[in-house]
Amino acid sequence: MNLMILNTAVVDFRRKDFEFTEVLAGKGGLAKCATKDMPDYSQQQLNQWIKEGFATAGGPGNTAPLVAKTGLKVAVGVNLGKGDFESLDAQGRFFYDVMTRNQIDMSATIIHPCLPTGTTFIHDKKTGDRGGIAYFPNANHDFDFETFKKSIENLKPEIVYYMYSGLSDKGDANSGRDLAAFIKWCRNKGIVTIVDSHTLTGNPQQLIDSGQPVEEYKLLAPLLGELDLFFTSSDEAKMIENTLGQKKDWSRIDEQQMCCDFLDFLSEKYWKDDSRAKLLGVTVSSGAYIKYALKGKQFAPVKIQSRFMAGEVTDLVGAGDSFRAGFISYVAGNLEAFKKADIDFEEAVQMGNLFASLYIKSPLDDRYSSIKSFDKMLNVVRSDDGFENFESLQKALQ
Repeated sequence: MNLMILNTAVVDFRRKDFEFTEVLAGKGGLAKCATKDMPDYSQQQLNQWIKEGFATAGGPGNTAPLVAKTGLKVAVGVNLGKGDFESLDAQGRFFYDVMTRNQIDMSATIIHPCLPTGTTFIHDKKTGDRGGIAYFPNANHDFDFETFKKSIENLKPEIVYYMYSGLSDKGDANSGRDLAAFIKWCRNKGIVTIVDSHTLTGNPQQLIDSGQPVEEYKLLAPLLGELDLFFTSSDEAKMIENTLGQKKDWSRIDEQQMCCDFLDFLSEKYWKDDSRAKLLGVTVSSGAYIKYALKGKQFAPVKIQSRFMAGEVTDLVGAGDSFRAGFISYVAGNLEAFKKADIDFEEAVQMGNLFASLYIKSPLDDRYSSIKSFDKMLNVVRSDDGFENFESLQKALQ
């Protein structure tokens, strides 16, 4: 097994009449909500919206099928809710079926006896802007590391990707130390590890401007030193540094300085003095800034400008997840180079840029089809071609 993705099985429902999410989450934010507060939509209504195309598989659904499309072997380990749709609730059945249709190994599925499948309601603005997201973790809150250790021992993945820190009560228990211990356990088995966090409750811009610490980002403190790979968004980077470092007036700092200073801050605070390959990154609208270490040498932060910007955005939800899918695919396809600390991380980021561009510009009901075999994707990354529009990029992949 090349990759195993864990946690945050969720079905994203997008509708224009979900304005209530903006009240909960703020513009472009995410509200982590309690199961008891979930809107009282019936299973029949949710199933009807699924049939009508108002639902997509989120979390691992933004990543696993993309990696599988390259020809790599992918498994997903998640909790899904019990129900009347062939033993699962409507959301769980939809998530499970989407994964299996895309050749994802779902043998590590746990059916939760009382909590429903994770469910998200997204305000669909139809403007290219990211709407408010009301996320109900439900069964994701009961993620159990010991259970999924057994699945890892059975499936023997080369890479483990846990998504997301900050969104599961049990996964985040013990102030994040349980997740850090789990990641260390994986690395001790020779598994490459990546974890990401998620823009959290409230209006992100207000949190950035206020400079106040965000409790959920404190969970990263015991984790960051254990990880091989870590990416975050530029908004998250500001909130993370406000939480784990010093409050800054970000309005006075441009993007390049912010990202480079943040990457230096994390590496100085959390990187251990060892020879393994490791990388920290910040995704931005035009690519990503990264800082990495190979064979004990740290390289200065650098921006990798995306070569694949052409085309109109359909939906930005899942942009970071799809970027990670491309990046992880590259690492999986060059695993021996990674383990020898001799991998081309800058080329890996361009693979991430390519995946993200294809994903956010594809129709919501067909978000996976633009991803081709690993060799075809790599050929485009390594080509000298310019891409004037989305169609020219798709043609290059044929």
